Amino acid sequence: MKQDFDSTSRADLINYRIERAHEALQEARYNQRGGYFNTAVNRLYYAVYYAASALMLKEELDASTHAGIKTLLGLKFIKTGKLDISYGRTYQQLFECRQSGDYDDFTFYDSDFVDALYPDAVRFVEKISDMAKH
Repeated sequence: MKQDFDSTSRADLINYRIERAHEALQEARYNQRGGYFNTAVNRLYYAVYYAASALMLKEELDASTHAGIKTLLGLKFIKTGKLDISYGRTYQQLFECRQSGDYDDFTFYDSDFVDALYPDAVRFVEKISDMAKH
């Protein structure tokens, strides 16, 4: 569903989504420290998702699903060279991990796994947030 915003409302929503991305990174660490590793991976995914959705909003690209965000990120930013392919890999990996952790039986992540994903998620959020703000 395409939403029409004036420039102020659009900027406010972009900033809100970027804030949510940074909060989700903090939530990932909080859950990791509590031993909730699947939830930590979920929050890492949502951090990149919120950042990517802010970028889509800035670029006035309409995506109403998680898969739609992933597709647009690939088509409009990775394939065009606006973003290095590593950002697409980060999003894809977190997308798949979140799906598996949330919906598949007997998927168990651990602290080392979260530690391995965390820097890439932070890098993604920082890069995409910068693009969405400018």
